[in-house]
Amino acid sequence: MKKYYFFIIALLVAGSVKAQSGYNYYESGWGMDASYERGYTNITQQNSHVGVNFNYIYNYNPYLPIEAELQVGKLSGGGLTTNLDPFGRQYSNNFYALIVHADVQLGAGIDYEGSGFLNAIKNFYAGTGFGIVINNNKVQRTNVIAANGPLTYVFPGKNNSISPTIPLRFGYEFKIFDDYNQPAYAIDLGYVHSFVYGEGLDGYNDPSSKFKNDSSDQYRQITIGFKYFFGNTVAYNKIIRTFN
Repeated sequence: MKKYYFFIIALLVAGSVKAQSGYNYYESGWGMDASYERGYTNITQQNSHVGVNFNYIYNYNPYLPIEAELQVGKLSGGGLTTNLDPFGRQYSNNFYALIVHADVQLGAGIDYEGSGFLNAIKNFYAGTGFGIVINNNKVQRTNVIAANGPLTYVFPGKNNSISPTIPLRFGYEFKIFDDYNQPAYAIDLGYVHSFVYGEGLDGYNDPSSKFKNDSSDQYRQITIGFKYFFGNTVAYNKIIRTFN
């Protein structure tokens, strides 16, 4: 008789696990992005560079990841001729950024079950956060264009500084499921525009009375990333993987 009890219990457990198939997700993850980045400062000419981002991910739910991110990148611009910058300014910033951000995917707020269209768009996201940019600039400090004033003029600013930043993030996450129908991997395509407060991104802090200085520094990143999820398995209140 005990054998029958154990058999029935095993069937109930198996049925419960099967019922949860497609509802579960992993709580943690690691990620890495390649980034195509460009600065927006008061320097006329801006160059594009490739950087890399590393992420630790906490999944509050499958559609709300909270991430701690380290960015390693480069921004540069300007030049010693007036077509590259009217004042002959030139900078190269090998920067680091430490940022915490959260991205809300559409799946957190819409009822997508049974709709092919809503299932297709449920992984679009928008997000924001806060952090710091650690600037490490090499800057052309002295005037090289005589028409702009004495060649002894020194452009004010700091080569090394720390600037607060707020990113605005948009993108799409392609979830890849494992044998348990849980999202175990993801490929992420994104656009990030970061507002950097202060004048440290290009190393120049020119007085607005003498130079055009209309807005705070900014930079953008076009990213493609890979995520690996692991850790505790958590049940969600909506099916994550749908079976058509």
